[in-house]
Amino acid sequence: NNTALETILIQNNPLTNLDVSANTSLTILNCGNNQLTSLDVSANTALNTLVCHENQLTSLDVSANTALGSFECTANQITALDLSNNTELSWFKCGGNQLTTLDVSANTALTILEFYGNQLTSIDLSNNTALTNLNCWSNSLTSLDVSSNTALTTLQCPDNQLTSLDVSANTALTYLNCSDNQLTALDMSKNTALTELWCYTNDLTTLDVSSNTALTHLYCYQSQLTSLDVSNNTALISLDCHYTSLTSLD
Repeated sequence: NNTALETILIQNNPLTNLDVSANTSLTILNCGNNQLTSLDVSANTALNTLVCHENQLTSLDVSANTALGSFECTANQITALDLSNNTELSWFKCGGNQLTTLDVSANTALTILEFYGNQLTSIDLSNNTALTNLNCWSNSLTSLDVSSNTALTTLQCPDNQLTSLDVSANTALTYLNCSDNQLTALDMSKNTALTELWCYTNDLTTLDVSSNTALTHLYCYQSQLTSLDVSNNTALISLDCHYTSLTSLD
């Protein structure tokens, strides 16, 4: 055990056990894609980057890791995470776990947040005003309030149970994917920077993209659209509107 070690990169191995309790100087630990069922990082208080994706973890305690800035635990079996002490966290990915709740109210420095493939029904993002990238794909969200997240450039929220989505405050958005929901309307008039819009498999009967002159990709197939006017969208290079009820396309 080397107490002076600051970086351990030991990903893509068949490790079943990893003891880093003596490595108190550790700032970077990447043990992704192993076979770990537990990971104790309570002694690694200097840890800035922790990557432990694709293991078999059911729990993970990061309460002692107050310096943590980047943290990825994607593709494990984690059911709960306490991030209340990780106030420096700016990059957090926990997709593909078994989370039913996620409290990020203390993580005001977050710029990237991914929690796709979990079981969340709601999330409070009102404190996360620095967020630029949000991926909450494939959860059970019935609502999503991003009105405080005015720095967002990428929003991915497909495969949820959203009946409405207000992105009027998100004027910096360049990429929006809200497919596979139950949206009946979508107001894009404020999102003039948008280059990609994925809104397929919803209950949209109308879609006004006249203000979205920067659009290069538009995917609105499997919807209830009867007409679509893309005459203002001269930058468009890819349009998919199959399986709709279109009687006119301009």
